[in-house]
Amino acid sequence: MTDQTRPLRVGIVGSGPAGIYAADALMKSEAASERGVSIDIFERMPAPFGLIRYGVAPDHPRIKGIITALHKVLDKPEVRLFGNVSYGTDIDLTTLHSYYDAVIFATGANADRALSVPGIELDGSYGAADFVSWYDGHPDVPREWPLEAEKVAVLGVGNVALDVARVLAKTADELLETEIPHNVYEGLKASKAREVHVFGRRGPAQAKFTPLELKELAHSPNVEVVVDPLDIDYDEASTIARRSSKIVDQVANIIQDYAIRDPKDLPNKIFLHFFESPAEILGEDGKVTGLRTERTELDGTGNVRGTGKFTDWDVQAVYRAVGYLSENVAKLPFDEQAGTVPNEAGRVIGDDGTHLGGIYVTGWIKRGPIGLIGHTKGDANETIACLVDDIPTLPKPSHPDPQAIVDYLDGQNIPFTTWDGWYRLDAHERSLGEPEGRARIKVVEREEMLRASGVADD
Repeated sequence: MTDQTRPLRVGIVGSGPAGIYAADALMKSEAASERGVSIDIFERMPAPFGLIRYGVAPDHPRIKGIITALHKVLDKPEVRLFGNVSYGTDIDLTTLHSYYDAVIFATGANADRALSVPGIELDGSYGAADFVSWYDGHPDVPREWPLEAEKVAVLGVGNVALDVARVLAKTADELLETEIPHNVYEGLKASKAREVHVFGRRGPAQAKFTPLELKELAHSPNVEVVVDPLDIDYDEASTIARRSSKIVDQVANIIQDYAIRDPKDLPNKIFLHFFESPAEILGEDGKVTGLRTERTELDGTGNVRGTGKFTDWDVQAVYRAVGYLSENVAKLPFDEQAGTVPNEAGRVIGDDGTHLGGIYVTGWIKRGPIGLIGHTKGDANETIACLVDDIPTLPKPSHPDPQAIVDYLDGQNIPFTTWDGWYRLDAHERSLGEPEGRARIKVVEREEMLRASGVADD
């Protein structure tokens, strides 16, 4: 079979929405109809779906429902899943080039962006991404999380900040109907958190919440949402932003509604603070004892300036939710500041400004950790369009036979999971939940995931 008549072989690193949407776009492309495509997706976790499984709060079943759509893509015969295979250790770029015409990196972003304020290193100062990994049952993080603080600060005004605040403020029993693992339930049940303070340095019109997630804060029968009416303020740019964006206006209206609500005297509270810029995390004996913020004010452009007025808040833990950051991808150029692989429309660009043949990116590693799922689809379509245009000049792999990569992994004694293995793990998790009347209980331990997926222990 010649290179022109065999199916196009494409390897994708990462099985989150970005990688799976890229596979879907490729299967719908002109190349697929003309010569066919053969796609292998490599995932470092034993289970697929990336941040949908390990980055979305467990009480967000609507977002987790996206898995249903991703499932349909992975069910296609043109796609194979190789889970528990880590790029950079189990397999490298040179090896991938020998098996595939093109390689797409969709490795996402799962680290916390740094925040440079004094005291950030204190015990009790945490990254939101680490906490999310814990409550989502990530197999590579500790099984316990310190939840001794009664009053907690969350820095940031995006949906991750809301997720962290909501999980901390809700009772563990409220989350028991979700897929949270036993260790997470026990940890949250022992949590002492009663007040969660969310801080944003700008105003309601600049918050990055989405309306639905913001409304959900008040759905708990145990949580009261509090907003100081003095934080409801808009300058000219804020007013224009509300008029030009339905979402911005909805968010501002919801925040206003919280500000005028009568007190409910519920046991747990979430305070949304605006115009408070973190200045210092206060500590004593190496531990967090408070947070100092500077009051800000709008400057007419939607930005803010400091007023010189500082407030010390009595909190014993601080979570920064100021954004995710992608990690460096081995053997690829990397922009440390942006946290992305330099690219043009998905084509990876080398240090000399030229396209590195056969190498592409999509999703957050391509454009940074911003935007919603719809943006990820657009990313995938753009990247695949470039890949298809490049087919005549793609470097030819030396081992394009689909069996060759299987032989390689077997030869390296790498215990990889498959799509059939996911079905087995899925059934196992559902069986764990059934006696308790739950849809599933997520398996945390990697070894148990491998066993349930049908991969024998070595």
